[in-house]
This record gives sequence, C-alpha cells and structure tokens, in this order.
Amino acid sequence: MMETALGFNRTERTLRQKLWQLQWFFIFLICVIACVGFAMLYSAANGKFDPWATRQMVRFGVGFVAMLIVALTDIRIWLRYAYFFYIVTLLLLVFVEFSGTIGMGAQRWINLGLINLQPSEVMKITMILALARYFHGVSVDDVGRILYLLPPVLIIAVPTALVLRQPDLGTAVMLLIAGIALFWLAGVRLAVFVAMAVGTLLALPLAWQFLHDYQRKRVLIFLNPESDPLGGGYHIIQSKIALGSGGLFGKGFLQGSQSHLNFLPEKQTDFVFTMLAEEVGMVGGLGLIALYIIILIYGFAISLGSRNQFGRLIGLGITVTFFLYVFINIAMVTGLIPVVGVPLPLISYGGTAMMTVLIGFGLLLGVHVHRDIVIGRRSSGEEF
Repeated sequence: MMETALGFNRTERTLRQKLWQLQWFFIFLICVIACVGFAMLYSAANGKFDPWATRQMVRFGVGFVAMLIVALTDIRIWLRYAYFFYIVTLLLLVFVEFSGTIGMGAQRWINLGLINLQPSEVMKITMILALARYFHGVSVDDVGRILYLLPPVLIIAVPTALVLRQPDLGTAVMLLIAGIALFWLAGVRLAVFVAMAVGTLLALPLAWQFLHDYQRKRVLIFLNPESDPLGGGYHIIQSKIALGSGGLFGKGFLQGSQSHLNFLPEKQTDFVFTMLAEEVGMVGGLGLIALYIIILIYGFAISLGSRNQFGRLIGLGITVTFFLYVFINIAMVTGLIPVVGVPLPLISYGGTAMMTVLIGFGLLLGVHVHRDIVIGRRSSGEEF
C-alpha cells in the first residue's frame, strides 16, 4: 500500500515538474492566434457564433487538451510507436481511396459521425515521426549511402502519391517539401538534392499530363487571372480586391464589403486571411504574420535545444510544416502561387487541420520538456 502511494506521489511530482517546464508563453501565443481565428469566423458569419466560431472553439478546446497530453508524454513513447502511427495513417489513406467521403470534388475524408477525418492532414504529423525515427537510428556515414535513403524515400513517396489521387495538390506538396526538408536536416549530402532537383525538372512535363483538368486550369489562371474573371480567376481576383480595399488599417471589424457581400469565396477557410486584411488592414495582417514568426522562432529554438536527434528532427519537422501552412496559404491568397487549398493554421475553419496543428505543437512542446533525455542511435524506445 505504501509502495503504491509512493509511486503515485512520484508520478504526481514528475507531472508537476513537466507542467512547469512547458513553454507557457508559446502556449499563450497559440491561444492568441486561435482567438483571432474565432473573431474572424464570427465576422464571416455576419456577427454570429454559428455555424463556424462555436464549433471552432469546441475543436480548439479538445485540441488544446490533446496538445498538453502529447507534450507531457515521454518522447521515447513517440519513438517506440512512430512506425505504428505512420502505418495506421497510411491504411486510412488507402481506405479513403476506396470508401472515402466526397466533398468539393475530392475524396479526402472518412465520415466518423461527429467529425469528418482527413487522413492526409494526420499524415503530415505521422510522416515526420516515421522519418525522425528512421534518421535517428542511422549513422552519419550511412545517411550518405543510396541504399539507406530508399526507405525514407518510400515513406514520403507512398502517401504523397495517395494524396495526389484524392486529388489534393496542396497537401501533397506539403508532404513532399516537409520530407525533403527532413532529409536536409538529417545530413543527407547536397549531391542527392541536386540529383533530386534535376529529376524533378525532367519529370515536370510528365507530371503535367497527370494533373486533373481543374489543377491545370489553376496554374494557367495563376499566370493570367484575368483570362477567366468569372470562372477560375474569380477567387484570386476577388481576393486581391479585398486585400487592396483594406488599406493600411482596414475597414473595421464586421465591415469588410467583399466578404460580407459574399464576393469573397471560402472566406471562412482558405481565404480567411484576405477577410482579416480587409477588416484590419495591412497593419493587422502584418501583426498576425509577426505572431506566426515568433512561433517559428520558438520552434527552431526548441528543436535545436534537444540533446537527442529524434527530438531535434521532430521539432524541426513540425516547425517546417507549420511554416508551409502559413507561407502557402498567404502566398496563395495574395496571388504569389496558384490556389491549392491549404488552410491558415489556427485561423481557418476546419477540424482535422486544427487538431493536426495542435498535436504537432504538443510534440514540439514535448521536445522541450524532454530535451535533456539522451537516446542512443540504435534505441527504439523499448528501454522506457
């Protein structure tokens, strides 16, 4: 009885110590950005919490709890089960291929009743876990050998191909870039990246043939939006009008004409940054970008502070993925890249994307909490 009580007290003390070690200012920044998102969804519904803001708040609450649980979980558990989580997510992607729910012309979701799960979003996290575990166990010399690079190439290529078939070009691009970034961070030689770049350039004409008609149209519209102002170019033209009309300080909260008169499409999801810039202006838009930059700085600092390779790669992978979310969405709505349907993290309406970002942040926080744990190169977490 006494041993049980001592064990409980030890666990409670350890948990309390971990809570103190959490980066609470980082968590505060996450909450601030999420509140900006709630306000934008409230505005998108013309001053009503339903149908978007209330649901987003509930999702954030659930995701916030999940984030803390993930952060407090020993990092060696994530090392042990990294491949398992990856395989489960891969099987879900295969399931989507045959029995997924179709929406907006794409087959990307699994209907779970209360929510529609999008496995491609979850893959952004589990792929990082799998790659981090693989490169954690590979020596510096082995990283430079072609045979040792085949397994991680397959870890990236298989889900990317499945996501492209849904079709979801934006998520596929994010998976590919995040995977390549982890190759670089793991110490893969520059010659490999040069070969990959040359191969990619040579494959572009072939890849163009495999794109869906609407995807080709998006690329062509990106090059010349005015060629189809009432069709494929409508989204980006209206987005640019809204961005420009916001001016320096914006038209005021709930006063965006492009969004509230329904000229701006998908204002609660992909084009929520445009609505924000119209209502709070360039100053408000730059303020949000500044918050994102601070998050990214924290992410890189936390990652580089880890004493084990697994933690460093997880942290850097999560940080790179978060950067891709922000960069692709803002570049998309400002016309710098084609429209590919990537949400703005913690702002855009969406359940799976919100949970994915928060669980990713949980892993990042966990890297900081467990930064002093030394894990051997050949360890699989079984010693935990």
